[in-house]
Amino acid sequence: MLTLPELARRLLHGLPARCALCGAWPSRPLCEACVAQLAPPRPRCRRCALPVPEAVTLCGACVREAPPLDACVAAVDYGWPWSDVVTQFKFGARTGWAHEMAALMRAAPWAEPLLERATRLLPMPLSPGRLRERGYNQAWLLARALDRRRADAGLLLRVRDTPAQSALPGAERQRNVRGAFAVEPLRVHEVLNQQVLLVDDVMTSGASLYEAARTLRAAGAAGVSALVFARTDAP
Repeated sequence: MLTLPELARRLLHGLPARCALCGAWPSRPLCEACVAQLAPPRPRCRRCALPVPEAVTLCGACVREAPPLDACVAAVDYGWPWSDVVTQFKFGARTGWAHEMAALMRAAPWAEPLLERATRLLPMPLSPGRLRERGYNQAWLLARALDRRRADAGLLLRVRDTPAQSALPGAERQRNVRGAFAVEPLRVHEVLNQQVLLVDDVMTSGASLYEAARTLRAAGAAGVSALVFARTDAP
């Protein structure tokens, strides 16, 4: 028997919605007109997803030192209005937006090849304390919306809680997350020779994604890439 909260969620899911960006009604949470106008495809570095000029495939930083990701794709810039969308999704319990955001991620240039190649979609994990505080992991919602069958929230673990990356200068972010991740000890064999796709909502410096990628490579992953919803313009 359905509980009242479950029944309310099902009823609300079936009702017409207003677009979160322009307020059009009835609409999907992110209407097609807003997506077309505010999320145009943008040339990005294939390894870190920073914006680059047309016809450039790698940014200068990735040419000088390749990151531990084979590829990285971002759907939108982390600026208005998408920063507001992420905030509401992440902290405002707008969990129903996951499918719309995942659709934008899937439509990003070069995203489909990453999804086709991946044998596992791993959401960036939260610490147990952060998960209890927030009530859900937004990266897990996105991974599940991208591919429920291959999404796996229990393979990559966060074993050390750290201060929020947003509160730290860029140079300290990598030190902050060093040793923060681990592969579930009883499932290490499931990473061996696999093509892993990390999923997250926002990429800033890339420190967390890079540390997770190093952890997976140390466990024997054949390849590690990332697909994120939003990317900042500077590391």
